[in-house]
Amino acid sequence: MRRLLDFLRPNPQAVQTAICGGSLLVGWFLELAGGPRLLVVGCYLLSLASGGYESARRSLVALMRRVVDVNLLMILAAVGASALGYWKEGAILMLLFSLSNTLEGYAMERTRRAIQLLMNLRPQEARVRRNGEEALVPIEAVEPGDLVIVRPGDQIPVDGKVEGGESWVDQGSITGEALPVQKVVGSEVYAGTLNLQGILEIRVTRPAGDTTLAKILKLVETAQSQKARTQHFAEWIGRYYTLAVVTAAIALLLLSPLQGDGWEQAFYRAMTLLVVASPCALVLSTPSTILAAIANGARHGVLFKGGTYLEILASVKTLAFDKTGTLTLGRPQVTKVIPARIEEQEVLRLAASAERLSGHPLGNALVEEAQRRGLVLYEVREMEEIPGRGVRAVLNGRGDVLVGNRLLMESARIAIPDEMREAVDRLERSGNSVMFVATPGFSNGECVGVIATSDVVRPGTEEALKQVRSMGIQRLVMLTGDNLSAARAVSERAGVTEVFAGLLPHAKVEVLQGLKGDGPVGMVGDGINDAPALASASVGIAMGGIASDVAMETADVVLMAPTLEQLPYAIALSRKAQRIIRQNIAIALTVIVLLIAGAFLGWLRLPLAVVGHEGSTVVVILNGLRLLRFRPSPILR
Repeated sequence: MRRLLDFLRPNPQAVQTAICGGSLLVGWFLELAGGPRLLVVGCYLLSLASGGYESARRSLVALMRRVVDVNLLMILAAVGASALGYWKEGAILMLLFSLSNTLEGYAMERTRRAIQLLMNLRPQEARVRRNGEEALVPIEAVEPGDLVIVRPGDQIPVDGKVEGGESWVDQGSITGEALPVQKVVGSEVYAGTLNLQGILEIRVTRPAGDTTLAKILKLVETAQSQKARTQHFAEWIGRYYTLAVVTAAIALLLLSPLQGDGWEQAFYRAMTLLVVASPCALVLSTPSTILAAIANGARHGVLFKGGTYLEILASVKTLAFDKTGTLTLGRPQVTKVIPARIEEQEVLRLAASAERLSGHPLGNALVEEAQRRGLVLYEVREMEEIPGRGVRAVLNGRGDVLVGNRLLMESARIAIPDEMREAVDRLERSGNSVMFVATPGFSNGECVGVIATSDVVRPGTEEALKQVRSMGIQRLVMLTGDNLSAARAVSERAGVTEVFAGLLPHAKVEVLQGLKGDGPVGMVGDGINDAPALASASVGIAMGGIASDVAMETADVVLMAPTLEQLPYAIALSRKAQRIIRQNIAIALTVIVLLIAGAFLGWLRLPLAVVGHEGSTVVVILNGLRLLRFRPSPILR
C-alpha cells in the first residue's frame, strides 16, 4: 500500500486513471440499478474527462507539430460513442488507454530507482594524503596522482594502484569473483569494492567520473534508453492507422450526402465507423494475455516486468550466465581433504580450529564443513593472521598449527611431499583453491594435509540447463570476471557450452553485443557487476532470492527463488503467451476489417456494430485468460 501511495502522490496520470476507473464503476452500477439518467451520464462524463485528459493533451501537442497519433483516434472514438449515446463504451476506451500510459510511467520510475541504487554504492568521500597530512575530501575533488588511504572495512573510493600495504579485497560487486582477492604493491583496485584487512595506500589513476563503477552507471543508463526505442515502430503504426481511420470517417461524412443520404445519416455512419474502427479488441488482445501470463508467472515464482519481455524471452536464441552466485552458490565450500600421516577428520579439525576466529571466507568454509561433519573444534589460545599467506594458531592440546598457501609453508620451512604436490596441481587446474595444513615440529615439520575449496554449482542448475537445451536453446554462454580455469571447471559441471573469463562489466557488454548477431540474447545474473549486462541484453533475468537490489531493478525478468529451476518454466510460459497473442491479433484484425467494410457499405447498423466490436473484445480477453491455467508439459519444448 505504501508503494502504491508513493507512486500516486507525484503522478497525476495515475490519479486521473484511478478517478476514471472509479467513476466508470459507479456509473455502471447506477445504470444497472436504474438510477437517474442524469447522474449516470455525469459519472460517465467524469470518467471520460479524467481518463481522456492526458490523451487530449498529447494529441493537441502532436497536432501542433502536424502529427496525427493514436491519442487522437482514442479521443475521437470516445467522443463518437458518446455522441451516439454509448457513454459507457467511450469511458471504457479511455480507461484502457489511460491505464497503459500509467503503467509506462511506472516502468520509467523503476528504471530511475535502479540507477539511484547504483549511485548509492559510490563512496562520497576519500581519505587523501597531501603534503604529509591526511584529510577527508569529497570524491569529486580527488584527482589522478593523489594518494588515498583506505582502512580495513572501508569501501575503496577510487580506481587506482596499490602503492603501499597488503590486504584482501572483496571486489565481487565489480568483477563478480566469489572470493576476496589479495592486493599487494602494484595491484589494481576498483571504486566501490571493500577492503577487508590491512591498510592500503592507493595511487589514483582515474578521476571519479571515469571509474569502473561510473562506467557501470553510464552503461545502465545507455542500455535502458536504447531499449525504450523499441516502442517507435508501434508508434509509427498507430500514427498511420489513426490517420487512415480519421480520413475514412471524414470521407464517409462528406460523400454520403452526395449519394442522397442526409447529414444526420452521414454523421451516424461516420460515428459508427469511428466506433468500430477503435481498436479495443486489438488493444486488449495483447494486454489481456500479458496480464494472465504475468499472474501465472507470479504464482510460480517468475516476475515479468512487462509484456515486451515476454515476447523477447520467447524468441531468445542464446542464454548468457554470470558464474558466481548464478550458476554457483557464490561462496566457497570444501571439496576435498587429502591427509598425510594423520586422519582426514583430524586435518579438517586442525584447520577449522585455527581459522574459526579469522572471518575469512575460506576459513568460514572450513568451519562450516567441520560443523557439518560433527567435529568438536580445539580451543584457540592464540591466533595471528598473516596477510597474503594464511593464519598461525596455538591450539589447546595441539600446539602451533599453520593453515595457508605455499608462501606460508615456504616461510615456515614446511616440507610438502612430492605426491601431495601432484595432487595439489590437479586440484588447482580444476579450479580449486588449496590450503596447506601443518604443525611445526610435528612429523619433522612436514605438511600434514591439504584442503581444497571451490565455489560449487548451485543445486538444480544442471537439470535446468538440460531442459533449456531441450527447448531448442543450444547456445549457453558463461560470462565471468573469474579466471579461466575456475570458469571452465564450473562450465563442465553445469553444462554450459561456451566460456568467456576475466571480464569486467564493460567487457561483458561487448561480448553480449557480439552474441546478438545470432538473434535475441538473454542474460542471467545476480550481482551489481551484472547490471550493465542485464540492461544491455535483449532480456535481462535476475535471480531474486539472492540478487542485489540493483540487479533486480535493472533486470526485465526476476526468478524469485535462488535457483535456475524456474528458467525453463519462464521460457515455456513466454512462448505460450506469444502464440496466444498472435491468435488474438488475428481475431481482432479480422473483426475490425469486417466491421469497417460493413460501415463503409452502409450494411452495418450501430447495435450490430457494438455487438461485433464488444464480442470480439470478449473473445480475445477469454482467450488470453487461458494462460491463468497454463502448465508446461513434462517435456518442455
